[in-house]
Amino acid sequence: MNRSKKRIGILTSGGDCPGLNAVIRGAVKVADRYGMEMIGFLRGYEGLVDPVSYITLEPRNTRGMLRQGGTILGSTNKGRFAATVGVSDRINIDPHLLDGVKKTCEQLNLCGLICIGGDGSLAVAQQFHEVGIPVVGVPKTIDNDLSATAFTFGFDSAVNCATDALDRLATTAASHERIMVLEVMGRHAGWIALYSGIAGGGDIILLPEIPWNFDEVCAKILEREKAGKRYTLIVAAEGAPLPDGSLVAAERRQENRQTKLGGIGGIVAAEIEKRLGRETRSMVLGHLQRGGGPSTFDRLMATQFGAHAVRLVMEGRFGEMVCSNPPAINSVPIMDAVNRLKQVHPQCSSVQAARAMGISFGDRVDQTHVPLTHEDSDARVGLDRVPALTTPTPVAPVTPIANFAPITTIAASQATN
Repeated sequence: MNRSKKRIGILTSGGDCPGLNAVIRGAVKVADRYGMEMIGFLRGYEGLVDPVSYITLEPRNTRGMLRQGGTILGSTNKGRFAATVGVSDRINIDPHLLDGVKKTCEQLNLCGLICIGGDGSLAVAQQFHEVGIPVVGVPKTIDNDLSATAFTFGFDSAVNCATDALDRLATTAASHERIMVLEVMGRHAGWIALYSGIAGGGDIILLPEIPWNFDEVCAKILEREKAGKRYTLIVAAEGAPLPDGSLVAAERRQENRQTKLGGIGGIVAAEIEKRLGRETRSMVLGHLQRGGGPSTFDRLMATQFGAHAVRLVMEGRFGEMVCSNPPAINSVPIMDAVNRLKQVHPQCSSVQAARAMGISFGDRVDQTHVPLTHEDSDARVGLDRVPALTTPTPVAPVTPIANFAPITTIAASQATN
């Protein structure tokens, strides 16, 4: 390791998802072309202290990662650095751990630390920033529930997975005239259920944001049967509360960890079969949504996020997170991203379009005529219309990657993918 070079650290924390390796690759390529070294800490934040564990990242050992799922650095959503246990329940990290992280950064002569993660992981990064650790955030979550960014990478890949599952369930449901319930991820926000439900031809979509009841679900099934449609596809987000307001948990809550949700699909299927006497099956998609390679959209976004994270480090824009504000990639304070979740608005354009096409959300709404009105687009819901999302404080303006200082041309034989 060359200590005369500027050095940047990078880590992946929280649940894995497609696109993490693409972020790493993008950051490594940009850092290398500007003469900086990159080191990757293993197993998320755990690799920062006692014992410190990292690897050197170079274009040669990140080649081919663009299409590779998971993360070569490993990740964890539990351990000593758990910073949240709910929507807004922050846990202060042990000061001794924070001191250990600062010491690691100083000993390795890091000029910046890029932290890739969701709301919980970025809550950790925010605490790092508050004690003076030079941190930059990259938003990652398949739930797409981080405020201040229109999209997070991993979300599109998860939606593609759920949509493919609905395509497959539709053929078997039609063959046996069954009701199929697909349970997808979505703890506090139903973006995966909403988008895949529409794209996959779902008939009923159950979301955390829209109260529903079994009477309306069954009424929709009977309405379809009356119209000669002998099967029904239902998509349920794991965090959609039951009609009595309770959540379905797969296991008891453990100390300093969020309750593991799961099982609503089976409950919905059993109740429908009990009420209507129709053959009903349920399927939990689970971690299939997190696995596999990233979609084209996620590859593009993740690569740009990695490149712009290095730019923020170079500009000294610490305590900020790169964000998507189509068509631009900008940045906002990490606190703006973790302070509030972005949820599906009951009147957003996608919900309106779904209702107009006859899709039920399990609530009592007249489906015969649902007018389409102009509302904020789905990508903007929850963003509070942050102007430009570029310069929240009077510092150097955000510069597009294309306007960086000239890059020394490398020979074709040296180029890597």
